Amino acid sequence: MRRPSKRSSRKLSADSQRLVAYAQAVMDAASRIEERAWESELDRLLTRLLRTGHQDVVDAALDHAFNTAGGAYDALMESVEAVSESTCVEHEGQRYDALLVAAPILAWTRFSIASGSISQDSVITLAAHLNAHLLAPDVRLAMAPTLYAIDQLPRTHAETFALTTQMAMAALKGTPLKPLANPPETAPFLADTRYLLATLVVPQGAPLFRWQSEGNPQERDLALAQWQAQAAPNISRLLPGCGIELLLPEAYYVACREADKRIRPASIRAAVHYLTHTLNVEASGLQAIVGGFGDDLGDNRIDEYRVSFTLHRKSEVVYGLVWPLYGQEDGEPAEGILPPGLAGAASAEQRTPLEEILALLRECGVTHVKHHRGCFPMEICDDCGAPLYLDPEAELVHAEMPEDTPAPTTHFH
Repeated sequence: MRRPSKRSSRKLSADSQRLVAYAQAVMDAASRIEERAWESELDRLLTRLLRTGHQDVVDAALDHAFNTAGGAYDALMESVEAVSESTCVEHEGQRYDALLVAAPILAWTRFSIASGSISQDSVITLAAHLNAHLLAPDVRLAMAPTLYAIDQLPRTHAETFALTTQMAMAALKGTPLKPLANPPETAPFLADTRYLLATLVVPQGAPLFRWQSEGNPQERDLALAQWQAQAAPNISRLLPGCGIELLLPEAYYVACREADKRIRPASIRAAVHYLTHTLNVEASGLQAIVGGFGDDLGDNRIDEYRVSFTLHRKSEVVYGLVWPLYGQEDGEPAEGILPPGLAGAASAEQRTPLEEILALLRECGVTHVKHHRGCFPMEICDDCGAPLYLDPEAELVHAEMPEDTPAPTTHFH
């Protein structure tokens, strides 16, 4: 979901060159008819490459388009995502449209956030809620019996395409899906996202969602409210000890991007809650240090903010979190100790990422906040791989809780 890093150019294969050329042709099209014709060519080539697992060819084209072709990158990325999360399959002589859908769940806790296999009863119940509140009448549905953490999701577009196709056929044939085999361990976070994945299948051209079948886009809001009200009790049982918020189940990449953005405020609130309870201090007894970090310091582009916490008037960083930037979000320069009220001056819709971070810290009661101006290297600890954070003097350090801190509860009982 991140913006790609700038990479050195490399010689492109013929298929990579064609991908970039088709994407540029989409951008240059002078009519909708021409644009759709080029999109069809692009989608056809991408389908072949993803079906045969040639992710490297697609990645090379994306890198080249990002560095040299301007708007063609956006057209190519849009098509890559669309082809990998949606496809056309044939079953018993009929063609069907299939779409991979993610239902994101924002979760926060002082304990651990569960992931992994879920029972067949839970799958049946949650699938029934999807059918009842969100989906059009003729949709066939296959839901994976897994509660996914972000690092358990498909890692490439080719893997996403394979999962979409596999689940589509399961929906059409009525065959059960197996839980994710040997899922990677998840990193422990105080706030994190979990995902339910389902593939929706309809006869080609038929509507997928209730608001489509009723011809009323405003039904989306009602569908979300019903999903939150009806599915939350079932999902809460899958995530004991956690506060949760359910987001709208929708197309895979859109849902994942929205979850990436929406989990960031929860991370700050969870961190302050954890630190005040664990260290037995008020929020006003903490200091937050905010700094912008970039992958390529040559262009001074901020790719993420890192927020570190110390006890007030202390220099040792006890905790840290990362606030990644997405899409068109940009960092902004500022420095020094920020006076109360500055961060809340703009409305929530008008705030820059930095202003939103500062407003959230104030909202949580953290009154001592320092922002170090500039763009720092995205360094990590050589031993454990954890991000390094800024201390009050702008030195990059490891975040470590005091030695006499009570051991955290790793599981909820």
